[in-house]
Amino acid sequence: MAKILVKQMPGNEDLPLPEPATRHSAGVDLRAAVEHTVYISQGEIMLIPTGIQVAIPPGFEWQIRPRSGLALNHGVTVLNSPGTIDSDYRGQVGVILINHGTEQFAVRRGDRIAQAVLASVASVEMKVASELPGTARGEGGFGHTGS
Repeated sequence: MAKILVKQMPGNEDLPLPEPATRHSAGVDLRAAVEHTVYISQGEIMLIPTGIQVAIPPGFEWQIRPRSGLALNHGVTVLNSPGTIDSDYRGQVGVILINHGTEQFAVRRGDRIAQAVLASVASVEMKVASELPGTARGEGGFGHTGS
């Protein structure tokens, strides 16, 4: 089992640490560390602080993903989904939310605003090549196999 070190930033000790909603949840819930209720208007983008810093183990990333209930019920989602928290990042975790809904959305202190899933990443090395190996697909993309 991989372990993530979590540091609560000063003034956020009242917020629960990220935790799974159920025993078999793939990720942990991230909570809003706003000082007072903030409102995201229709079409507005806002960076919401979580009040935590983390140490992700090398070879992993934390993928920041939307919560399905916020998306379905309010049209609110994570804009750069999935966002990535790299293993060498030590700043505050923030969540970029966008309101695609039809009404203003309130974010209150402690609200669950996103989920974070720990995912393994492979190290890569880029090599220049004059030719690439062929495939059946070739250069076809962007809907070439149908809609």
